[in-house]
Amino acid sequence: MIQVKDLFFTYPGNTEPTIKNVNVTIPTGEIFGFLGPSGAGKSTLQKILIGVLKGYQGSVSVLHQDVNKATTDFYNTLGVAFETPNFYQKFTAKENLQFFQSFYEKEGESIEKLMEKVGLGDVLETRVSDFSKGMKMRLNVVRAFLHDPELIFLDEPTSGLDPLNVQKVRELIVQMKEAGKTIILNTHNMNVAEILCDRVAFIVDGEVKLIDSPDHLKNSYSQKEITVVFKEKGIEKQASFEMKHLGTQLEFQKILQQDQLVRINTNEKTLEDIFIEVTGRKLQ
Repeated sequence: MIQVKDLFFTYPGNTEPTIKNVNVTIPTGEIFGFLGPSGAGKSTLQKILIGVLKGYQGSVSVLHQDVNKATTDFYNTLGVAFETPNFYQKFTAKENLQFFQSFYEKEGESIEKLMEKVGLGDVLETRVSDFSKGMKMRLNVVRAFLHDPELIFLDEPTSGLDPLNVQKVRELIVQMKEAGKTIILNTHNMNVAEILCDRVAFIVDGEVKLIDSPDHLKNSYSQKEITVVFKEKGIEKQASFEMKHLGTQLEFQKILQQDQLVRINTNEKTLEDIFIEVTGRKLQ
């Protein structure tokens, strides 16, 4: 679906490249996440992949086309939700979506069904000027899927959303993947990436530092031990044990036999912990 080789990009007037030596291959049907802090180059990379930014060095093939030579067919099979949603404020939500849907050859998805899936089914006839930021973000996601595209780019799709609506957007993304779509996420929300992405790329200062699956990263970087919290003479204490030899740990067996166990935690690193360890940078 996407093949990027030796990609460099420098904005006019700058001496240092914003994107440096990026190499990535993304197959059909994958949810792939570009993870990094603001200013890392995620949005610039997305604009190159959708054909907005030209003048790069290297090769970029998307949907089996060189993006420098993209045809109308390319944009008919591409869906994009930019980080900042822009709509016609005096149009209703439905009027906005009908207008944007008219740009494409394919009739695509039902506006009503998509709006219902993100919790906006009751505001179809409401002017966008009356929408909150979170409502506009969800409307932005709907717009990206309107014309039933094969490849969808979502830039910070859960930004500004409360937990309930984050869940609704996540469920929509999963449903689209199950329908065979390929989805590219730009985000600094590691929790969303960990739940949704088949693979992630850590990007800092325009460079991809690592590409792997969240599960493999957590298995590779996490300590293979548990922390046991227990009570001894009414005082809460804790101890750590290697998981490999847990069955032969006498102290662990003693805690279990005394029936003073409060809880057991695995010492598992989060995706954000691993990002900081690998890149030396925080996400904010």
